[in-house]
Amino acid sequence: MNKPATPVENVRPAFAVEAEAAFGIFLRDNPDLEFVDAVIPDLCGTLRGKRFPVAEAPSLFSRGMAIPHSIYLMDAHGEMTNAFGHGFSDGDPDGTAWPIPGTLSRVSAEGPPRAQMLMSLRDADGPDPAEPRGVLERVLERFTDLGLVPVTALELEFYLLDRDRLNHRAPQPPLDPRSGARESAVSVFGLDDLDRYENFLSALTNAARKQGVPLSAASKEYAAGQFEANLKHQTDARFAADHATFLKQVVKEAARSAGFDATFMAKPYAERSGNGLHIHLSVLDRDGRNIFAGADAGGSEQLRHAIGGMQALMAESMAIFAPNQNSYRRFQPDMFAPVNRSWGINNRSAGMRVPAGPDEARRIEHRASGADANPYLALAAVLAAAHHGLLKKLDPGTPATGNVSREPDRALPFTIDDALVKLAKAETLPAYFGDKTLALYCETKRIETERLRRAIPPAEYDYYL
Repeated sequence: MNKPATPVENVRPAFAVEAEAAFGIFLRDNPDLEFVDAVIPDLCGTLRGKRFPVAEAPSLFSRGMAIPHSIYLMDAHGEMTNAFGHGFSDGDPDGTAWPIPGTLSRVSAEGPPRAQMLMSLRDADGPDPAEPRGVLERVLERFTDLGLVPVTALELEFYLLDRDRLNHRAPQPPLDPRSGARESAVSVFGLDDLDRYENFLSALTNAARKQGVPLSAASKEYAAGQFEANLKHQTDARFAADHATFLKQVVKEAARSAGFDATFMAKPYAERSGNGLHIHLSVLDRDGRNIFAGADAGGSEQLRHAIGGMQALMAESMAIFAPNQNSYRRFQPDMFAPVNRSWGINNRSAGMRVPAGPDEARRIEHRASGADANPYLALAAVLAAAHHGLLKKLDPGTPATGNVSREPDRALPFTIDDALVKLAKAETLPAYFGDKTLALYCETKRIETERLRRAIPPAEYDYYL
């Protein structure tokens, strides 16, 4: 992975030319810009990169951006993992990253006016093996080979937090903007909650519009201070994952502007519902017809095959859907996080839900991922599973009825350690992701988990000191 970069003149990708043309038009329409951020999502989904004065930005299209390959291999705390010796051990060599067309936008943030665009770190052989967007591209190629187009939309849950923390940095719900009292009530889909947090929601809408994030709707979720933001469906899954990555950015900026913090941590409160990343999927054929449409609310045979694939790959994908130690606290009864591989029609307690709606919009909602998952990798895993099920014509069995959230599936791993073991021994996912990609992901997350366990948690002092 960390071989010296091939000379730029031999590896400048064709898409950099397309991105350069769009940049010229963008500058003409945004003459006030002072800086351009060249950003790369790492394996955790965190945006990293460099900030350039706008006068220097054109060089990104002609020469690319030199940046270490290890940029992808950071832990969630932002520290280099040195996975398999990539980092400190090999001298941390640079590669060359190039601008990705269609990802340039203004940034809604305080400070001088600036824009940002995604970069792809690659050489003559293609994207770096650890590039999450490159993984998604490889999975999408499998659908192209079948003449199929996935249509995807992502939903993200998050909490607004008081900026003041409790003891040991624990979070607390925000103060009601009207009364000043601490939020405590559960209020699902409460319109009054939307009214009370109008300043935040208006800031979110404006930030999303400015940054080109296609926000569809926002709603109040299950717990105090918890909300959900929905994104519009996309026929290019890469852009769907881009939008989810940038949505986290704009939510946090809107929260700051309204006087709050925001978190996508899977389980910030032990006794309250967790934050999920829900992935909606339908598939179009060459004629633009939804192959999941069927004679009834249960959809077509192909829809069932796709769900069968999702069931088959869920165990080996859990370390991607739930990427850290905290993630597994989310899987509890009656908390709207799936604890098994069941599927259901209009049933939120199941891991795969077929929502109600018109037949031409028939789709699957995959509910296993936490909001802390990398959107590119989570979406790639769901698409890989659907493709696998379509190819193998897998049968998902009878749809579940009633509440199935109290029936844990012991074939699923419910700790990060067990999930990483399952992923390391995966039989199907490597054919989609690549062996090296999964090995790097597993090692990065293993190191992150070890580092976290070296820290003595406050509860140990309470129990044993």
